[in-house]
Amino acid sequence: MTLIPGTGDGSHPRDPAAVRIRLVAAGAAVVTVGAGLGLRAVAADGVAKYGGDALYTVLLLALVVLAAPRWTPLRAAGTALAASWAVELFQLSAVPAELSRHSAAARLVLGSTFNAPDLFWYAVGAAGGGLLHGAVSRRRRTPAAGDTPHT
Repeated sequence: MTLIPGTGDGSHPRDPAAVRIRLVAAGAAVVTVGAGLGLRAVAADGVAKYGGDALYTVLLLALVVLAAPRWTPLRAAGTALAASWAVELFQLSAVPAELSRHSAAARLVLGSTFNAPDLFWYAVGAAGGGLLHGAVSRRRRTPAAGDTPHT
């Protein structure tokens, strides 16, 4: 049985449950990007900035679940939060700012300047995304009323 390279979560590429989880995660990533773009279009400065920070971590969470569909919501959210914090702390160096001057993609992914409140909003995004992931996971595992479990 071949594992998907780099996931380490034990899922097989054709595992129907993992495929469903990945489809939901891919959909969540698309919706999150749309929400972020919409927020930037309609919200004022602080709401757009800090809401965007939270959504950045939600997007990373969706990408983590896409790569490792069997990870627990806590592990996936913690990984997304760690990645968000690492990117923010990387901004303490001059590298992201320099890369951002030359590339719009670098500016979107790495940002350019450190801002301590961003760390809090990343945690908000990880918590909210992790709770939503947990709720969706529980709902998927819970049989509907009237269903009989297969034994």
